Amino acid sequence: MASKLSPFALRSSFRAVRRVQRPQWRSFSATPLARSDALAVHRDTPENNPSIPFKFNEQSEKLVQEVLARYPSQYKKAAVMPLLDLGQRQHGFTSISVMNEVARILEMPPMRVYEVATFYTMYNRSPVGRFHVQCCTTTPCQLRDSDGIMKAIEEELGIEQGHTTKDGLFTFSEVECLGACANAPMVQINDDYYEDLTPETTKSLLKALRDAAKQTGAGSGAAGLAGEAGKGAVTGQDSSVKAGNEINEQGRSYSAQGVKIPTPGPLSGRQTCEPATGLTSLTSEPWSTEVFRKDGVLD
Repeated sequence: MASKLSPFALRSSFRAVRRVQRPQWRSFSATPLARSDALAVHRDTPENNPSIPFKFNEQSEKLVQEVLARYPSQYKKAAVMPLLDLGQRQHGFTSISVMNEVARILEMPPMRVYEVATFYTMYNRSPVGRFHVQCCTTTPCQLRDSDGIMKAIEEELGIEQGHTTKDGLFTFSEVECLGACANAPMVQINDDYYEDLTPETTKSLLKALRDAAKQTGAGSGAAGLAGEAGKGAVTGQDSSVKAGNEINEQGRSYSAQGVKIPTPGPLSGRQTCEPATGLTSLTSEPWSTEVFRKDGVLD
């Protein structure tokens, strides 16, 4: 009987010894400090703090009411994203005051609005330039030399991605896929897509935008253009700009007080995303419903 119990007693004694010998403390480890220019928290700055008042103007207020009319009153918080976008377009960026005003209108806890604004990268929580240049570097664009486009933008603007030029005219950002893969490489400037870019056409585009901004008096940067972000004299929405149909090897263009600017879209000369070398399929006359195969297979 003792021989049967001895292995059990021996194992139990070893376990008891291990428990006694096990240190009764837990080590703590600290993760590496990761700094980022885009924090998910708010830091008061002279141009972005709750003491700066914000109210929707008369034009924006009409749009706010149109948006709210799309939702039942008990679900009006679903309008948080379009209202944040309206606030950004009026104010120039999504400041803490814009978020608080949206929360007040929608009767939401401000934190719920902050969560939306910090999650979606389309909301700029700090001031941006008159032209927000967003360069796509996802795989299709990268395979067509988006690195060259990035370098061309840096050389022409004299800034790295994530920064704004000293005159407040351009902000340069690197972004993920913008959905124009068939026309890669491309950039989004405010609300417009410029596609089929080369380093040369990219520099020419930025020079044209800079010259047009100076000619039309829109060169004062974001601070002087609050309420007109994504619109104005050099995007075809101002009376001083007359759209044209001039076509050249670099695509369509129009003039702004004598300065020629490429129109949004492909800058390679093609109209949309048709094959750059011309039509390669569906080149024969399509069959009608009365025509059948003539090789005898259906007989």
